[in-house]
Amino acid sequence: MRVALLVILAAFWGAMGQAAPVRIKDLANVEGVRGNDLVGYGLVVGLNGSGDSLRNSPFTEEIMAGLLERLGVNVTDEAFRPKNVAAVIVTATLPPFARSGSQIGVNVAAIGDAKSLLGGTLVMTPLNAADGEIYAVAQGSVLAGGVEASGEAASVVQGVPTTGTIPSGARVEREVAFDFSQMTNIRLALRNPDFTTAARVEAAINRDLGSGLAELIDSGTIAIDSSTLGKVNPARLIGRIENISVEPENSARVVIDHKSGTIVIGEDVRIDRVAVSQGNLTLRVREAPIVSQPNPFAPGDTVVLPRSQAEITQEPGIGFAEVSGETSLSDVVAGLNALGIRPRDMIDVLKAIHAAGALHAEFIVN
Repeated sequence: MRVALLVILAAFWGAMGQAAPVRIKDLANVEGVRGNDLVGYGLVVGLNGSGDSLRNSPFTEEIMAGLLERLGVNVTDEAFRPKNVAAVIVTATLPPFARSGSQIGVNVAAIGDAKSLLGGTLVMTPLNAADGEIYAVAQGSVLAGGVEASGEAASVVQGVPTTGTIPSGARVEREVAFDFSQMTNIRLALRNPDFTTAARVEAAINRDLGSGLAELIDSGTIAIDSSTLGKVNPARLIGRIENISVEPENSARVVIDHKSGTIVIGEDVRIDRVAVSQGNLTLRVREAPIVSQPNPFAPGDTVVLPRSQAEITQEPGIGFAEVSGETSLSDVVAGLNALGIRPRDMIDVLKAIHAAGALHAEFIVN
């Protein structure tokens, strides 16, 4: 089954005209205000026979023995082989300014040979940051990301049942020390660095809040000096800045995903004058050998005579289509699409136009 998807955003952008203004909070981050990654390992229990086989995952038995001993159960020299336990890695992101007692979501993934985490419960799992300190503790029922069913001779799997999530499944136990109220020099970092966009952000801030407040450092950084406003709360200042609207400048870009056949085209993509021809050749070779043997009691040997059939077929192509210069690539793709060019073949056409030097855009292939 051929799965292909063609996404053309330029046609919609062209109908809208110029890009709509965007808030600064959607374009930039405040330097230093970020999340921190957390990770831990633990056990998911209560599985319906779909857990780790302890022979192939000995670390599961070690984790389980350590947990039971901490709970006062002595399992030394005991031979237990439960099938309802799975060892997992738990990951989460600690948001900026998260306070003790707040809850965050976690992701759970099996690290052994468990078949499914469906219906399991994560036992209390400490989550560590890069400094080795525990910042949160996770526990709760796992929402698995798929379904697995099996019988004696067949099995079916939909999605990925060995991963799951626990919404609000971790409670923050330690806060990250960061006093934002004492900051006087604040820097904004653009998510997509661009000199034009950065200059517009600088001009918009100085226009709305006073000249000299913002200074352009480079294509991705704008410095904010709050001392020019006297005594001001930095949080209130950022709250005003992030709601200022700016019209961003987007780079011409074509993004292609080979796996799904997706093509995304930016509004500003242009091509030079070029001629395009596309068609497919298919070569088929069939072998149908003939066995020849002598009559009964007649001298001779049985031989195999090769017989091959070869044919070449050519699917209808578009011939040569000439495209004038300064044409929007969305118009070219729309024309090729109207001629019945499949998205997979469209990718080859765009790659050939780029190789010819006629495509003026950043070409990204995933």
